[in-house]
Amino acid sequence: ERNQADVSEAKSGRTDLIFLIRFRHCCLLRNQRCLLAYLYDRLLRIRALRWEYGSVLPNTIQFHMSTEEVEWFNQYKKSLATYMRSVGGEEGLDLTQDIKPPKSLYIEVRCLRDHGEFEIDDGTTILLKKNSQHFLPRWKCEQLIRQGVLEHVLS
Repeated sequence: ERNQADVSEAKSGRTDLIFLIRFRHCCLLRNQRCLLAYLYDRLLRIRALRWEYGSVLPNTIQFHMSTEEVEWFNQYKKSLATYMRSVGGEEGLDLTQDIKPPKSLYIEVRCLRDHGEFEIDDGTTILLKKNSQHFLPRWKCEQLIRQGVLEHVLS
């Protein structure tokens, strides 16, 4: 606002204000660049949350996000899901499954909290209760490991 007032005074003939106007304008542009860099970094972090936690964010993380950021996360989640369905044929291809290449197809996991029933591809249903241990296919339980429901037991 002060810059705008000084611009009208400079138009009327006060040329000594031109340097002050330029200085303020450069400061405004710098602050704008800093804010845009900050917002872009936040978007990159929110995008990484989708790959780390899956399609449902924990409430502790979602609490610290604005409504626009939650909306952007949901749009990104939908776009990623649409792309994954289009790539893998009938069933689609879950790109978020194996972030690190697996050493074995089955792993031993311990349940950290009660989760309920969990179905494997062969139709077997397993009850995931706190402190129970199971030998499960890696790709079926990796999402639950990231969410903190299961813990990979290293022998």
